[in-house]
Amino acid sequence: MTSTPKDQPASDQTKLNPGDQAEPGTPGAGENVCPECKGSGRIGAKPCQTCGGTGTIIEGIGGA
Repeated sequence: MTSTPKDQPASDQTKLNPGDQAEPGTPGAGENVCPECKGSGRIGAKPCQTCGGTGTIIEGIGGA
C-alpha cells in the first residue's frame, strides 16, 4: 500500500486530463462540458482522450 506524505499537497495527487487547463479548485477555473465528446465522456466506443472519459474539463473562467 502506498501512502502520500502529509506535507505533500493534495494537488500533487490530482491527475490532469489533456483538456484540463488547471487543477480542480484553482481560483478562476471551473468545470465545463468537454468540447470534444460534448459531455458524454466517449468518442465512439472509446473513452474521450480530451477529458479522460469524465465528460468535463477544467478551464479558466471569465477573462479579459
